[in-house]
Amino acid sequence: MRNRDDLERTLHSLDGQSYAAYRQIEGSYNLGKCELTIDRVQVDPYAPPSRMRLLLDTETASIPENLRSDAAGRIATADFLTRSVAREIRRIRSESDSEHPPRISIFRPGQEILERTSVIVDDDGVEARLSVGLPAAGRRIRGREAAWIICRLLPRLVDRALAYKAVNPEALADHVELYRDEEFVRSQLAERGLVAFVGNGSILPRSSGDSDTPLDSGAIEFEAPESMETSFDLPSGRRISGMGIPEGVTVIVGGGYHGKSTLLRAIERGVYSHIGGDGREWVITRADAVSIRAEDGRAVAGVDISPFISDLPSGADTANFSTTNASGSTSQAANLMEALEAGASALLIDEDTSATNFMIRDERMRRLIPESREPITPFFDRVRELYAERGVSTVLVAGGSGAFFDVMDHVIAMDAYVPRDATEAARAIAEADYVEHDGDEEDAEFPSFNDPFSAELTKPRRSTGADGAVFPVPARRIPVASSLQPAGKTKPARASGVDTIRYGRDSDIELGALSQLVDEAQTAAIAEALECVVELADGKRPVTDIVDEIIGWIDEDGLDALVPEQHFLGGLARPRRHEILAALNRYRGLRLA
Repeated sequence: MRNRDDLERTLHSLDGQSYAAYRQIEGSYNLGKCELTIDRVQVDPYAPPSRMRLLLDTETASIPENLRSDAAGRIATADFLTRSVAREIRRIRSESDSEHPPRISIFRPGQEILERTSVIVDDDGVEARLSVGLPAAGRRIRGREAAWIICRLLPRLVDRALAYKAVNPEALADHVELYRDEEFVRSQLAERGLVAFVGNGSILPRSSGDSDTPLDSGAIEFEAPESMETSFDLPSGRRISGMGIPEGVTVIVGGGYHGKSTLLRAIERGVYSHIGGDGREWVITRADAVSIRAEDGRAVAGVDISPFISDLPSGADTANFSTTNASGSTSQAANLMEALEAGASALLIDEDTSATNFMIRDERMRRLIPESREPITPFFDRVRELYAERGVSTVLVAGGSGAFFDVMDHVIAMDAYVPRDATEAARAIAEADYVEHDGDEEDAEFPSFNDPFSAELTKPRRSTGADGAVFPVPARRIPVASSLQPAGKTKPARASGVDTIRYGRDSDIELGALSQLVDEAQTAAIAEALECVVELADGKRPVTDIVDEIIGWIDEDGLDALVPEQHFLGGLARPRRHEILAALNRYRGLRLA
């Protein structure tokens, strides 16, 4: 292995040469404090930056064993070091008096603590993966400046941000402890019969609509209603108390701008753990809870939406439904059934982002348009069966209709961001309305249209399964392998921001409706996972089995298992199974065997 002096001499000798000569520096070097591996050099000054790794052995890194003894400790420690490196890079750039500050970068985490490839902590030590833009004058190498960046600034990251002696040990220990505690609470939710937990003192509002940081002034701390308060004794020895949201059907109500959607949004993001100071550290949700919304225009491939939509006038088979342009109600039905296929144990739904005709159908409309002529069975009519048959809970924000009071288990009323248990009040309202209107339907004069409608006004609602079940076990959807290779796809799938995957010339996959996808690095990992799907698809295996195998690779070998050997991408973060399947479902070229 060459040393730092060799690398420095080489870079000095390249000064003024054609940019392509930078390729000579690819390889590994002993920098004394660490090992530097230059995996890929950019082809020109305007190409994506070069990829490099700093590797510290166990002795140099000196991470205490208790911080890396389990997966949670390694993930949290790596997250802490990533943030430390990102801060030091910002400091380096701010202190530069050059017209062109050093272009060193690392994928910076957001508010969530995720398993990432930006920094790896394992039994071999610590590895940081960086992007470095190699300096140029036009298309000529600025070798001396490159030597300063690579041979001087990169080792500074070790001294000031990466080695254990460079960081605040108490802050690192607190970071790891918090993450372990958060993950412990999440692991206990199902056993306790809870969908989610919202800790007392949480700050749920964000600083602005386009920011994920907490509101820093005027925010009201969350305080659980006494009747819904529960506590957890944490591995750290602490106890945390707050509101437990039970399994079943929970409706969140309240006036406009009183915090009901803010609460649901926090619960959505609670599928991930958060950093200290975020305000949502103790908003913990089951990892397999899925947010559902309408998504006009999305493609659907072979999804059984018959529990909600059937007997279409066109005669289309809704037990195996496909379209390139789903309506609001059809898309929401498909999103829900795909979430069940992906293994969701809870659905999170906001009335504001839902199709009205998918959610409810009031009595007047039922009288005007009989059941036999309406192909949509609203969610209101299915939410109890969903829980009874499949054990899938629902947390629903309802601001404009109290219809769901008839089918709810719990009601949370938000008043100026203060929650109140309104279950008994809502139940009393529902029961009073039932008594008031009992018998009305029998005595009412239904309109006669002198057509087939009038004879079928009271036709019973249909079930779907052969055994009478409304929600049958999802069919095994098997992708046609050739359909996963769109025309014009000459490059691997790549993320473009959080919301888009470039998948062939005219085959972008739009993910904007996936509100629980929070980081571009997750989208990048999904893109890599889709390439793995292409390799595994054989026309015999269902999509769920294929994705489960890929998840198994990640569980065993980390996110590096998604990329070809020796690629060492630093910009990946772990996605959930649900978002991988959701991306595949939104690929417009998907065809099923």
